[in-house]
Amino acid sequence: MGIRYYAYAFDSDQTGKALADPKSMIGSDPLSDAWGVEPGSMMGIVGSVPALPERDFLYLDKAWRFLQRATAPRRSDATPRVAYQMFEGQVDFDDDGCSWRPWVRALPPDAVAAVARDLEHISDGDIIASLSPGTSLDADAAYAAEYLHRASRFAAAVAADGRGLAYIIG
Repeated sequence: MGIRYYAYAFDSDQTGKALADPKSMIGSDPLSDAWGVEPGSMMGIVGSVPALPERDFLYLDKAWRFLQRATAPRRSDATPRVAYQMFEGQVDFDDDGCSWRPWVRALPPDAVAAVARDLEHISDGDIIASLSPGTSLDADAAYAAEYLHRASRFAAAVAADGRGLAYIIG
């Protein structure tokens, strides 16, 4: 299945709880939320519409890695873009190498507002410039750009509502 990215918006009065326990803001079955199937389903028809409203949920599939690269520092002595806060993180692989512990983080409303402003300034060209040599440039760029625009719309809507977000990479 692979490691995927999911973000959930939360109301500002939940900020303290979200920062103390970001996982408490994450749905019980994020993949079901993304694919529009019954939580915990082993079988079923995958819907084309996420189970949660777009203003409450963002699914970045595996594109988070491209967005992470596009917002990460270019050099070890450089600072990341503000938007990197929304994509930072890696899973911790267990000793067997076959399982992992997810990365979970919460961003308070003021951080989401700053991220949303920064995402507005990331272009498709920035995505292309961040792609690794040897990638399928056209396909990867189109895939990453589509999810960049989704992330930007989501962050802008969450910020406009004065909400925060919690995300999970796992």
